[in-house]
Parts: sequence; C-alpha cells; structure tokens
Amino acid sequence: MAKQQHVVPRQDGGWGVKGSNSAKASHVTATKADAVKIAREISKNQGAEMLVHNKDGKIAYRNSYGNDPFPPKG
Repeated sequence: MAKQQHVVPRQDGGWGVKGSNSAKASHVTATKADAVKIAREISKNQGAEMLVHNKDGKIAYRNSYGNDPFPPKG
C-alpha cells in the first residue's frame, strides 16, 4: 500500500496528522491549516499522498507528492 498522510478532525475540536496505518496522530494542531502544512511537509519528505478530511470525516481533497499512479495527461 502506498504511504499516506491524513489530516483528520479530532473530537476535542483540533486537527491531527496521521499516517495511514497509525492508530494515533503523529501531530496535533488547533487549526486545519496548521495540520495541512505539517502533513504536506511529511508527504513531500516521504514521497507520499496527502488526504485532507472535512469535519464530517469525508475526504475534501488529496495531493500526491510521490509516484502518482494516475498523473495528469497533457
């Protein structure tokens, strides 16, 4: 499975950054923007995909920083 970093909402109102196979967040922040910055840096360093979730838990958007299996054409 490809490496992934998820930005997820927390029950305490904050945001967490979790690896795809991790039970706990590696980083916890007060704002979604801060969590996205951290997840982006981790994803770039690991050549991973970043998935950003909304407050309801659904994926809002994703970015690939590694070998994209579906690169844009053109």
